[in-house]
Amino acid sequence: MQYSVKLPTSHNASPDVIVRDFELIPQPQRIEFAPASGHGNATDGNATAGGTATVTLPYSGRIAQQTGDHDPSCVLANQIADDIAAATGLRWDVTKGGRWQSFVTLSIDETVLPQQAHAYRLTVGSDGIRVTGNDESGLRDGVQTLRQIIRQCAPVLPSLVIEDHPAYETRGYYLDATRGRVPTLDWLKTWADKLCLYKYNQLQLYVEHTFLFDGMSETWRGTSPLTPADIIAFDDYCAARGIELVPSVSTFGHLYMALRTRELRRLGEFPEQADRPYSLVERMEHHTLNITEPDSLALSFTLIDDYLDLFRTRKFNICGDETFDLGKGRSKSEADRRGVAAMYADYVSRLCGHLSEQGREPLFWGDIAIEMPEILTMLPDDVTLLNWLYAPNITDDKVRLVAQSGARQYVCPAVWCWNALLPRLDWAWNNISRLARYGMRYDAAGFLVTDWGDYGHVNDPRMAVTGMIYGAQCAWNPDAVQDIDEMNRRVSVAEYGDATGTFVALLREASRQVTFGWDRLVQYLELDMGDGSLNRDVRDAIWTGDDADARAHIRASETVAEARERLLAWLGDDLARTPAANRELDRTVAGLGAVAAGMTSAGARGAASGSLAPILVGAEGQRLLNLFGWCMAVRGGVIDADNGAGDMPGAAAAGGTVDGDMVVGDANDGTSDDEFARYERSVARDLERWFETYATVWRTVSAESELRRIADVIWRCADLLRA
Repeated sequence: MQYSVKLPTSHNASPDVIVRDFELIPQPQRIEFAPASGHGNATDGNATAGGTATVTLPYSGRIAQQTGDHDPSCVLANQIADDIAAATGLRWDVTKGGRWQSFVTLSIDETVLPQQAHAYRLTVGSDGIRVTGNDESGLRDGVQTLRQIIRQCAPVLPSLVIEDHPAYETRGYYLDATRGRVPTLDWLKTWADKLCLYKYNQLQLYVEHTFLFDGMSETWRGTSPLTPADIIAFDDYCAARGIELVPSVSTFGHLYMALRTRELRRLGEFPEQADRPYSLVERMEHHTLNITEPDSLALSFTLIDDYLDLFRTRKFNICGDETFDLGKGRSKSEADRRGVAAMYADYVSRLCGHLSEQGREPLFWGDIAIEMPEILTMLPDDVTLLNWLYAPNITDDKVRLVAQSGARQYVCPAVWCWNALLPRLDWAWNNISRLARYGMRYDAAGFLVTDWGDYGHVNDPRMAVTGMIYGAQCAWNPDAVQDIDEMNRRVSVAEYGDATGTFVALLREASRQVTFGWDRLVQYLELDMGDGSLNRDVRDAIWTGDDADARAHIRASETVAEARERLLAWLGDDLARTPAANRELDRTVAGLGAVAAGMTSAGARGAASGSLAPILVGAEGQRLLNLFGWCMAVRGGVIDADNGAGDMPGAAAAGGTVDGDMVVGDANDGTSDDEFARYERSVARDLERWFETYATVWRTVSAESELRRIADVIWRCADLLRA
């Protein structure tokens, strides 16, 4: 909802006013603005003609935090002081207790909005600003609303009263920190600050092999693993900001890296496959413990016990999702005897029981239990099922199923950034907004927004900002915004300081220009085992949506060339529009730059520039992936080179010149190749140069981790283009 502060251009009776629009995300349940009462001294809260009353922040002020033993370091008061300093250049004083004069007062009073859990009241008036929560959580959330107002309106704030409370008590974010990209501690703290600003109160970091477990160096070597000191420091940082950091470790499935090691491969369902070439696709498939091996349970217990004491929370997520291999390998005879459902339920129950005995609250991903609903009746009563449902057009069937079983559940949508250089905003909004309403309908205990990094985590974490904010709105007030265009306008204003409200709309348009995505690129490359033979596992993992005929056609392939040709043929219509898609990418990138350049405040420009770099790099990378797919389709005879070749955007390769829209080699090229081969080489050079910039941007938020795997993909593309 668009709010406005109207400021007079002069002290005369002129009706001309300067209007400053602002947004609050999530939208409060109730907001009331003090009406204008005429012109006067703005510092006294007097109103401007035709608008609302305003309050000008004094040049010297104090923030008093009256919260007793809560927040002893006054993090909340200092958050406000930081934002006032950023907006005005003036640093306010911060104090504790009720004996000090102050312009801003923060307090807890359980009689405020007693019918609502974790509620707050925010009052901005001529006599000062007061934020009162009916508990510590309510106060924290009220402070975040005030911070958003200060960031957008200071030094002149609207006079208002807000009374507010969340729809979901638990509003969590799930960040992949294991599939190739390990965030730095500094970046994690930055992300926690942003989650706090948008009122998230839980964060989980997904770990498979990227934690420095004792005795498991063969598993985590070369991945820049998180350390115990990192977790302890980050847990403290999150707790000070009202965010519960919950441990999440794969203890059953998704153990691809561990089960490839010489020390632990014997614990897998298929130890004989441990020496297969590393595969970004296969790491999503082959990874399940053989639970008939006694040492498997010991490994799971060790992962749990070594990790849990680093956290102050009593919750622990054992994961347990996508145990695709269970009962198919070494444990097949046990599955034939007992059934896979019973095996799964028994192992998960043992892990949950191990936690419960220590006073912990187990959580697990619910996909296997939902696919085999009899499992729901076999699990302990004290577990929380994480019901992940990512389809953009998701229905409420599986949410209702879990609710009817009596199990406690969080509903878990996705920001839809995995396997992509640009975020899929349409899919994210549809998924998140729908699932938020379903969860409320069936009394879900929490809302957990997921952010995954499949296939090497090519997606920059900053690409998830918009999806994260979608989740913040929907977890707090799921019915307040029905339209993605309106939501994108709000995000543009509140997060990016874009007065035009178009920044996110342009990003959305850029994300629609994918003709050959990262997932298709990885699959195309990994169809080759590395020795020219067909990787049938990769072939069978190619997802074709509802197109069963295409899936069957691809799975009938017997050679690498055949599988690649059929994949490209299925993508043919998309690939044929590459010239137009790349032109649109160029247009939207220019628009994003223009919007960022036109922002009036230094703070807004700073917020935009922090996200603009990964957006620019992501858009250029997508342009080049589109070109790679187009070149392979032309080479494979899927697309006629004359149909669009002359319309192809230039690759702007180093050492070459653009002749029309095609790149022609320079005089030193020394080759007699045809024009198309020269064009392919120019794309190869651009890919290699692009990766160096991508790597630089990667290192601003992530450790080195497994960046080399992204490099391997790009260099294989370049080699193919030159072949």
